[in-house]
Amino acid sequence: MIDTLLAVQAENPAQSAWAVAARTAAPDGSDLAALLESGEVIRTHVLRPTWHYVARNDIDWLLALTGPRVAKVTATQLHGDLELTVPDLDRLTTALLDTLTTTPDRTRDELATAVRDRVPALAERVTGRLMMLVLAHLELDRLVCSGRSRDGDHTYALYRDRVGSREDPAAFDRDEALARLARRYFTGHGPATVKDLAYWATLTVTDVRRGLAAVGDELESFEHDGRTFWHAPGDAPTGPGRPDGHLLQLLDEIYRGYQDSRWVLDAEGAVPRAREATIGIALVDGQLVAGMKRTVTPSSVRFDLTPHRPLSAAERQALTDAAARYGDFLGRPAVLTGTG
Repeated sequence: MIDTLLAVQAENPAQSAWAVAARTAAPDGSDLAALLESGEVIRTHVLRPTWHYVARNDIDWLLALTGPRVAKVTATQLHGDLELTVPDLDRLTTALLDTLTTTPDRTRDELATAVRDRVPALAERVTGRLMMLVLAHLELDRLVCSGRSRDGDHTYALYRDRVGSREDPAAFDRDEALARLARRYFTGHGPATVKDLAYWATLTVTDVRRGLAAVGDELESFEHDGRTFWHAPGDAPTGPGRPDGHLLQLLDEIYRGYQDSRWVLDAEGAVPRAREATIGIALVDGQLVAGMKRTVTPSSVRFDLTPHRPLSAAERQALTDAAARYGDFLGRPAVLTGTG
């Protein structure tokens, strides 16, 4: 599934694990955990910049293409907001890479302690935010990435140890990478627009159009509401069927994977166009029908819905089924409220 979507946003490991599992025939959390443990899937900062799951086979070319532009965001925060000089950042980088060379799979807190010991002149400035930004900057530069999980905690390791050698800059074909990106995004996320991909990958519209021009004959498109939507070849499913419900985090690719055409999910215009009031979403047949809050306890998982409009009996049943699937995945009985 990660191969199909190319990258899956992954800030919250628990909820993003469901984002992956929900797109499989037999949801099993151990599948993703095994891929992360082996390094076949990497959880790292890429795109926009934020955490994503990316297949090891894709991470190098994707970062080579998008990393330089995205890294300007972290560089501005490091040098502007935190007032780090270039020599300061170099010293922190050396300390982090030396630590991970000798002791890989370190948590962020452990790395912070090591950096304070190795660079005492900067010790008082080594805060949680600084470590987050420095590590993200090094991830974008293909020096650091996710290590093996330890007691459920995210760790870091050297990029070369988990992924391999970085692609030789002289051999990197940017036009080929732009074409590959367009093909993969519109195949996995389509129907979508050029502006959607520009947002998703933090590239210019000009770059996206350049990639699309190279692979446009491999895709299909249609016009809607003044936009051109690109997608994989083949007809969309047609005909009535049983409503299909999903309970997802707001950061799921079905919502965050788009910007220009995000509100295709709300054909009726029922969802307020303001800052999201909840951190979860409920969908039926690809349409946003409610906001959702998930609460996990040792004995159950509870889903509290805030509907955007009255729900039909079929929609309520679809969401009840979705809650049960989510509960089965977590190994807890599910409770759903707010369906009316």
